[in-house]
Amino acid sequence: MFDIAWSEFMLIGAVALVVIGPKDLPKAMRTVGQAVGKIRRMASEFQGQFNDAMREAELHDLKKQVEDVGGSVSSAMNTDFKPIDMPASSGLDDAALKEAEAKLAAIPLPDPLPPVEIAPAAVSTPVVEDEKPKRRRKAASAEAAAEPAPQPEPAPAKAPRKRKTAAAEPGEGSAA
Repeated sequence: MFDIAWSEFMLIGAVALVVIGPKDLPKAMRTVGQAVGKIRRMASEFQGQFNDAMREAELHDLKKQVEDVGGSVSSAMNTDFKPIDMPASSGLDDAALKEAEAKLAAIPLPDPLPPVEIAPAAVSTPVVEDEKPKRRRKAASAEAAAEPAPQPEPAPAKAPRKRKTAAAEPGEGSAA
């Protein structure tokens, strides 16, 4: 903001520490911070009031331009305004109109379209081979209840593990 380098801040801090003293330095810093906050608030209020004044000036100029345009339109309306006169329709135009209406009335209407019936399409589920088979519910269907469930083959029995005896463990204090 003021183009002060870090080294200059360090020098100011050291001088403030010597002049003010370490006991009163926090109080002085708090006072300086509050003063800076007040100055910033005042600057933002001034800037806001300035922006409002600029908007009002722009609105005033815009209002003046609209009034000028409105005045020019009203002055143009006050002059001798003469609409374009259309020639009176002759009997030939009426006769042509009646003839066209008679031709349209003579055209037969098209036959109505037959009703269309749309059958719902069968939805198929994609088969994915990589997925695990899903579990069946117990009473999912009558077919599942009628069919006997396949019996899984029994797993081969494992050989029992050998136990170590207490005398075989080292460090028990036994003389081996």
